Amino acid sequence: MTTFPPEPASLDDPILSASRFLKQPNFVARRIQEIAELRYVGDRLLTGRADAAGGAIGYEQYEDMFADAEPETVAPGAEYVMTTVQDGPAGLARVVKSGQDTIVTDEAISRRNMDPVEKAMRKLANSATQAIDGSIVSLVASSITKSRDASAKWADDSTSPKILRDILRAQASIRALNRGYEADVLLIDDEVWAYLASDEKVSAAMAREDKSNPIYSGRFEVLSGLEIIPTPAANLPGGVNTNAWIVDTTQLGFIATEDLGGGYQQAGELIQTKTMREDGNDGWRLRQRTNFVPVVTDPGAGFKITGVA
Repeated sequence: MTTFPPEPASLDDPILSASRFLKQPNFVARRIQEIAELRYVGDRLLTGRADAAGGAIGYEQYEDMFADAEPETVAPGAEYVMTTVQDGPAGLARVVKSGQDTIVTDEAISRRNMDPVEKAMRKLANSATQAIDGSIVSLVASSITKSRDASAKWADDSTSPKILRDILRAQASIRALNRGYEADVLLIDDEVWAYLASDEKVSAAMAREDKSNPIYSGRFEVLSGLEIIPTPAANLPGGVNTNAWIVDTTQLGFIATEDLGGGYQQAGELIQTKTMREDGNDGWRLRQRTNFVPVVTDPGAGFKITGVA
């Protein structure tokens, strides 16, 4: 005997559950964005944004903040003195498209439900994040040339490193250029972060019994007004880091992107995703791509502390 009204459709079938998810491209984009943002730091180093229509963008590198002549006293009724203002050196940057596809088969979904879908999205997000951060972080680190040696290796307690003083002196060096730079980020690799967070002098200056203290939380995010951004050493030039970088992210440079269309979903600022049914292969094709170029216009907005590790 049939019942009325009929029972609602069930999503217990693993193939139906995964297919329902994959048929919603925004679900896939949102999940990849969630995974990528757990470790993604490149976009926080270059906060400027630009549109690279046509696949390239022109820009000016650092130009002096002042006019070519100093102001002069103007007598009543007299003409103002004329001066010139110079443009910075011109540059041209081209966007680079990169990405990859993977297939999730119906067999894998039938046997393991959403697990192969989740694993595919996680690996695509991780690969995109690694490529983005490697490109941006390496450019930022290699573009900054002004430097000073650390007082001592931050890892060597026997030499009494003065970590906070090293950082404050680097901030002062950026301000001394008188270009309006104000550092807001400290870029270091994961191992140097460990030295910094466990330094006894730094720890002694922190608020005691504060649950945000790294001894409780395992996180150390701000020092001397600087957001601390740790990144794998592999993202840095040469793959081995003995330096720390102080950066004014608002003036260092920008990231330019190009909108290619094509029905892609935005998974954050730089990653795009697309999901396609592959009936010929009995599966789903998942794609991630990026299409951007990072540009450093003001290398003076950064300072390098060398020999920290």
